Amino acid sequence: MPNITEELTKGLKLLRIEWQEDLAQYKQKFLNSSLAEKKKEGITWHPVHLKKSKIGMGERLLVEVERLDSTHASAFNSGKSVTFFSTHESYNAAEDRVNGVVNFVRQNTMTVTLQADELPEWMHGSKLGVDLLFDEASYREMEFAMKKVISSENGRLEELKDILLGEKAPRFFDKHIAPKYNLNFSQNQACELIANAKDVAVVHGPPGTGKTTTLIEAIQDSVIAGESILVCAPSNAAVDLLVEKLIDRGIETLRLGHPARVEEKILNQTLDAKTAFHSSYRDLKKLRKETDQYLKLAKQYKRSFGHEERAQRKLMYGEVSRLREASKSLEEYIQYDIFQKTKIFASTLVGASSYSLKGMEFDVVFIDEAAQGLEAATWIPILKAKKVVFAGDHCQLPPTIKSYQAAKDGLAETLFEKVISGKSQATQMLQVQYRMPEVIMGFSNEQFYQGRLIADESTKAHVFSEDETFIEWIDTAGAGYSDQQEPESLSTFNPEEALFAASYLNELVGRIGVADFLEKEWSIGLIAPYGAQVRRLRSLIFDSEDYPNLHAVKELITIDTVDGFQGQERDLMMISLTRSNEKGEIGFLSDVRRMNVALTRAKRKLVLIGDSSTLGQHPFFDKLLQYFEKHEGYRSVWEFLAD
Repeated sequence: MPNITEELTKGLKLLRIEWQEDLAQYKQKFLNSSLAEKKKEGITWHPVHLKKSKIGMGERLLVEVERLDSTHASAFNSGKSVTFFSTHESYNAAEDRVNGVVNFVRQNTMTVTLQADELPEWMHGSKLGVDLLFDEASYREMEFAMKKVISSENGRLEELKDILLGEKAPRFFDKHIAPKYNLNFSQNQACELIANAKDVAVVHGPPGTGKTTTLIEAIQDSVIAGESILVCAPSNAAVDLLVEKLIDRGIETLRLGHPARVEEKILNQTLDAKTAFHSSYRDLKKLRKETDQYLKLAKQYKRSFGHEERAQRKLMYGEVSRLREASKSLEEYIQYDIFQKTKIFASTLVGASSYSLKGMEFDVVFIDEAAQGLEAATWIPILKAKKVVFAGDHCQLPPTIKSYQAAKDGLAETLFEKVISGKSQATQMLQVQYRMPEVIMGFSNEQFYQGRLIADESTKAHVFSEDETFIEWIDTAGAGYSDQQEPESLSTFNPEEALFAASYLNELVGRIGVADFLEKEWSIGLIAPYGAQVRRLRSLIFDSEDYPNLHAVKELITIDTVDGFQGQERDLMMISLTRSNEKGEIGFLSDVRRMNVALTRAKRKLVLIGDSSTLGQHPFFDKLLQYFEKHEGYRSVWEFLAD
């Protein structure tokens, strides 16, 4: 059995393989592709029209652009690094490009925070485009963290390394914590475990069990105990959710990271915003303005000037230096003052490497959605920790990995999984779920959670009507619905299944009652495992008026991949399984953890549409089909086609 150092060294090697593969895929898409090919891939928008620009929070320059050619897919989303370019011959050099970070994307418009003080003239032109950039900085930070963990030979990091990787047992206090009236028994046990842990605690939170609620309670307990706290998660969205909940509790939280990567509703919690709201900020702006004025005056002097002008210019540059020094000191004071008032710091895993946190150590580091973070990224905040609290569910989505070989050789195993498999005494599973009635929950409970989940009494009221069943599998076997590959993206879609899904969803909404959906704001989710099928369903439902019931409730409908629904719920959930072929190929539908996420989003009704003859060849889907049959949820598509 390999020792810890060998295990970590192997992890570092696999990370580098992933880095190389990610970069290679990027180069293949960008460097060797024409503009037309990049547009087809969805990694370039061109041409785009500059709709407006403004100065946003922290005096950063924001631009809103609109894509004029919207026939292709789009890989742009919040937090991605991008670069603007022009195809005009006068401005197509590399130095003319301007980089930025995407704030948000809505259909064919995108808002970006630019890394520039002013807008280049060429951005107003008609030949403007925008490319996605490769994010190398994250890999550098992960590599640095792994090296640091490998070389640690003493101190708290060495202890935590041994405990987390199974060389030493975690230690605990033995104090009784009074149960909280707003938590159930397993949530209270989780809070007690966290309070008693000296080194590590793990909260295993299956779908709908109130993991975030439990975590917020535990964080609040740590605040009351006067502990310094860092809260992290792999994604910006997960961090923002935690910050939002903490702010609701009135807990002063500082959200670190680029403002473009932060949800609009919590922008006030960023360092830029808190700096702008600080009582000394007006003085800082005044100093910066004076600096600019002296700099402009100093630059007015030409090369041929006399002794007096030279002395005058020297004085002005001296004043610029003095003002810059004063600005820097005032900025440092403002940041120090903000940090002193902050109870909790919040960032992504990689964001924990922020220069703002340099030299800081935290009594507790809370890591949410820890089962989705690469091990190397998870170590970044742990470098600053005295104690670690993990929360997540390793039976749901794993980290996204580009290299098949690296994933196969162990990169897919997260630190959360390593800790939860080896340290049962440091783990508490949340057992009461509040989302789904027992029938919807049942299959995942049997397959992933050893039957330990309990559906809360309140879930019995999660019904549309007495006549409406909780689960349905509509079997398309024999109907001739065949999956195909989209030539541009190589993503799989099934046009006939998409048409049937839209038609049946329209009928179902009508049967339950359009008025009820609108009045009670019942939400509707439509999942497809493949991007091409998602695009087809969106086009059918949102771009046509062939489905009047869906058109009436379209504001309540979300259509996305499984990843897009992680951590969310919908009253009515439909899954278009897409795969249907004679070979029985089901691709990454065989990733059962991904299917667990899809199956556990529904609050009142779950509908699956899929071909049993293709999917039933896989043991997981065979059991799933049997479960639906057992609970009288199986129907054949021929019932509908016969009509």
